[in-house]
Amino acid sequence: MLFSGDYESLPIIYKVGDIVRFHRLKIQMYKNELQGINSSGFASLTFEGTLGTPVTARTSSKVFSFTSQDQKMVEALRVWASEHLPASSTLVQLCDVQPMQYYDLTCQLLGKAEVDATAFLLKVWDGTRTVFPSWRVPTQDLTVEGDLDHILRLQGLVIDILVYDNHVQVAKTIKVGSFLRIYSLHAKLQSVNSEPSSSSLRLELHLHGGTSYGRGIRVLPDTSPCVDQLKKDLEGANLAVTEPSNGICQSKNEDNFALSSSRSGSVSLYEEERCQQVSATILTNHQYLEKTPLCAILKQKAPQQYRVRAKLRSYLPRRLSQSVKLLCPQCHSLQEVPHEYNLDKILQDAATEAPNIKLQATSWYDSEVWTTEDQGGRQVAIHFVKKDSILPLPSECLILIEGGRLCEISKLSSKFHSVIPVRSGPEHLELLDLSAPFLIQGKVHHYGCKQCSSLKPIQSLNSLLNKGPWIPSSVAEVLGIVLLQYVFVMAFTLDDGTGVLDAYLKDSENFFKIPASEVLTDDNLQRNLEMIMDMICPPGIKVDAYPWLECLIKSYNVTIGTEKRICYQIFDTTVAEDAV
Repeated sequence: MLFSGDYESLPIIYKVGDIVRFHRLKIQMYKNELQGINSSGFASLTFEGTLGTPVTARTSSKVFSFTSQDQKMVEALRVWASEHLPASSTLVQLCDVQPMQYYDLTCQLLGKAEVDATAFLLKVWDGTRTVFPSWRVPTQDLTVEGDLDHILRLQGLVIDILVYDNHVQVAKTIKVGSFLRIYSLHAKLQSVNSEPSSSSLRLELHLHGGTSYGRGIRVLPDTSPCVDQLKKDLEGANLAVTEPSNGICQSKNEDNFALSSSRSGSVSLYEEERCQQVSATILTNHQYLEKTPLCAILKQKAPQQYRVRAKLRSYLPRRLSQSVKLLCPQCHSLQEVPHEYNLDKILQDAATEAPNIKLQATSWYDSEVWTTEDQGGRQVAIHFVKKDSILPLPSECLILIEGGRLCEISKLSSKFHSVIPVRSGPEHLELLDLSAPFLIQGKVHHYGCKQCSSLKPIQSLNSLLNKGPWIPSSVAEVLGIVLLQYVFVMAFTLDDGTGVLDAYLKDSENFFKIPASEVLTDDNLQRNLEMIMDMICPPGIKVDAYPWLECLIKSYNVTIGTEKRICYQIFDTTVAEDAV
């Protein structure tokens, strides 16, 4: 993670595959994983990653060292990249742009104008023509910088791009004639009339605010290899304008373009709307709310509730098992579900002391002790909790185990109703540290919040001896534990053609109709979860073909340090039964 108040001091990256050399990069641990961050004196060199191109460093530093050994490393990395990294699928020409997707575009700036304080107009071209007719920003009230006669002569080869928010200041400084790489450019169709039709739809290109997905603008040097190719394309296109027989300028009237000429054959956003495609999700409440476009939501203050109809452009984490977290209902903190290796280490450390014989076979539990044949003769004690002074059947029995390892506890939990790991205290049995589960039922481990819990003696379980089955919430309550909840935590990027919004999903079992507490230990549930995500965000096809999601979203204010921001969360929404 690299941070800087000066954008130019960060690595000058043009595309995936670029090679970067970092100077004074600090390596630290973050959430139990290694992370690199910039520190005092940080600097970087960036190189084109394509084989055969000159080894020329891109850097904002005036002085740097670059040895022959460094050059050999760059060449070796280029060879590796050519064999392992696919070509960037987001880098396209205008002729390949389809709506409802995001692209990286290499182009030349022909004109620019300030629209208002939050929006700026760029007129660009790359020598190709969009399949869809493009939308034009009205410029009669704007001061346009650039050769308007040249722009008019190029006609449909020039396209308007609106950039917003933090990108406005960057756009103001770019000189007309510069070669640009615009990252995460959003293409969408918009109707110029109240009733969308093939003759009234126009392709719009927007660079939204923020820096998510690498969003931004970079001025390319004239020496860049991709600029060399762009110049050749522009020369050929410029010649074709005066010699139409070359076939590049197919029509002088953009309105003659029909949407049916789309190369992908995908249905446009508006055609999907007219077909009234059934939503893959349904609302469980607040059906009275009117639908609100995302562009309107992004302009409003929080807190509020909305009903939206959008497509799931992407989601995180991509590895679905990582979406399951533990949530405290009191302090609202989130934590990772402990890994089996770490859990076994906690149990192993607790097994170093032998069970206290004075704490065995009391009035409310019977005890059995055995010594393992290996592992240094480790002693394991099992205390069988009685009900009405007799031992219940294993399917109803709670056992307390001392000195047990994870594999042993797992076997016992498959036979007995409930298992609680304990250790011998000075006078009574005690719970282990809440890093370990306080209750295990089958394959489900129940955890407590360290911060909010106030542990009570284990004999507090006496109050539940004659009250039916062992319910996790009841066990937690008598032991002074705040029960952590298993939840799915995911970030959904929603897109409805008017805007893009990131919304959190924080749900235990309502959205997917799959219990988060069981999905990590049940292969069938994991496959069901994968099927649902592949259904609402299908891999390998264009966004236009994605199903619609109808969702309820609530906005709320958060403060992180000194920064205030609005976040969004999905609620009262579930996957439709007939959608999977």
